[in-house]
Amino acid sequence: MNKTIHPEFLPQTQEITHIIDNFDTEGVLFIDGKRNRIKLFPLGSMTVNVKSFKVPNILNKLVYRFLRKGKAQRSYEFANILLSKGIGTPQPIAYFENKGPLSLKDSYYMSEQLEADLTYRQLIEIPDYPEHEIILRQFTQFTFRLHELGIEFLDHTPGNTLIKKTGPEKYEFFLVDLNRMNFHSSAMTLKQRVINMAKLTPEIRLVEVMSDEYARLYGSPYSEVLAMMVKYTEYFANRFHRKRRLKEKLGLRKKTK
Repeated sequence: MNKTIHPEFLPQTQEITHIIDNFDTEGVLFIDGKRNRIKLFPLGSMTVNVKSFKVPNILNKLVYRFLRKGKAQRSYEFANILLSKGIGTPQPIAYFENKGPLSLKDSYYMSEQLEADLTYRQLIEIPDYPEHEIILRQFTQFTFRLHELGIEFLDHTPGNTLIKKTGPEKYEFFLVDLNRMNFHSSAMTLKQRVINMAKLTPEIRLVEVMSDEYARLYGSPYSEVLAMMVKYTEYFANRFHRKRRLKEKLGLRKKTK
């Protein structure tokens, strides 16, 4: 098992290694997903979040072994890059990879467990959430800052931004599920920015607020940003439903009512 531990946590190497070695039998299950499992463990005075990545298919076993960094390594490295740029994400602690001679087997990413007040998903599901528009506009400001720094978060989806209230009408944002990111050498184009936000929601009332705030920040007409947002949110929503219907026809998922 190859491991990399953040310098600040090297004194706890033994405890960290024990957590990984006993992932299957200890800890509290936090998320049991189709692709990955997440468990919570105590580490000193803090709680840590350990993500166990699904063993890749045969092709990806070879790719991650020889050609591309694995998801755990990318998550750890991208978290450190984000923090260096002043972007919120849970403190990275370590990653572990079990590599055989010809393939990557299991892998783990450990970070500090961050207790959030909500995610972007709640803004979609609870339209009367307190300070709804304030949060949405501050989230848009956060996304604008990412884009200005050339950070393209490829999994910029409803569940992957944690939101914490830090004061009256003041919120901070933290990215999670970090293994797919692009770091551009300069600020992104408007089209790149809009496409990056287009998977967040098809709800027109949210799209209108985000377009208004983003247009103000970017210095473009509201009508131009809104038209682009509607175009690409509809594209991704339609693609999502096409994929779902295809899976239903192939018997890969139950039909939705």
